[in-house]
Amino acid sequence: MSNYILPPEWEKQSGVQLTWPHKNTDWNYMLDEVTECYINVAREIAKREKLIIVTPEPEHVKAVIEGKVNMENITIVECNSNDTWARDHGGITVIDTENGNHVITDFGFNGWGQKFEATLDNEITFNCYKKELFKADYRNMNHFILEGGSIEADGNGSLMTTTRCLMSKFRNPSYSKEEIEELLKESFGVNNIVWIDNGYLAGDDTDSHIDTLARYCPNNTIAYVKCNDENDEHYTELKAMEEELINAKNSEGNPYNLIALPMADEIIFDGERLPASYANFLIVNGAVLMPTYSQPENDKMAIEAISKAFPGYEVVGIDCVALIKQHGSLHCITMQYPEGVL
Repeated sequence: MSNYILPPEWEKQSGVQLTWPHKNTDWNYMLDEVTECYINVAREIAKREKLIIVTPEPEHVKAVIEGKVNMENITIVECNSNDTWARDHGGITVIDTENGNHVITDFGFNGWGQKFEATLDNEITFNCYKKELFKADYRNMNHFILEGGSIEADGNGSLMTTTRCLMSKFRNPSYSKEEIEELLKESFGVNNIVWIDNGYLAGDDTDSHIDTLARYCPNNTIAYVKCNDENDEHYTELKAMEEELINAKNSEGNPYNLIALPMADEIIFDGERLPASYANFLIVNGAVLMPTYSQPENDKMAIEAISKAFPGYEVVGIDCVALIKQHGSLHCITMQYPEGVL
């Protein structure tokens, strides 16, 4: 029996973390372009809650954002980083049911299965904890590789993930599927693991993170990427994923309500298709920040679908074409913290 509960992303938050791009990241060749995107994301978050910005250049970042975002909600934390994907190197917050305390769970991050150098990123959460950023306990889980983008919680006993990611041989090769299930149940207080075996996006470095494919929403709902073009390379895989979601059951044995998100039109950069996904949205207090891709018709359909999935929420589109040039999007660069943590 687990002592921990992983709250869903739509529960009230104290704030969100961004790890800011700098010249020593892979963004260096397009630093101005991606910084503009980060400013737009920061502006929308800081309108609604606290924003933590992790950076090795605190004075520079302060100068860049001053006058453009609500500085009263900004905390800048000096910390070295390899890259900027806070969803995957950030701490995952659970609640200890024995004492009611929040616990920052610090899983290992190895650059999505040793694809990229990540030593500095793997130290960010502990460094933030040492700087007393969190009003929370700390749990060191660095022995197990797990990225925040690879899991989704419905707040009702279920966790959704993909087999391709969690069973990849360069993350936790000594663990069987059954052992991973037990670790997930113990770490997050769930009793039902929804494994998704199908679905991918071309250009994705993460081995099919669930947050690019299907997302839990309130009211027993899953929003998922649907491909209607039979000539698209994703059609067969995403159709198979849709069948899995239709057959998926929650912790009470009931099916989910499904809302389809449009597939973004093909975007090619440097000869490679980019993994543009409308599923990579961020939930904040009272709003859903949704990536857009300069595709007016698709962007509009996605906003309408997410508005249906999140009744009563404001849905705000943010142009994330810059982000997908490094193969991620809006949810990938952020990590939320529940109320009372910051």
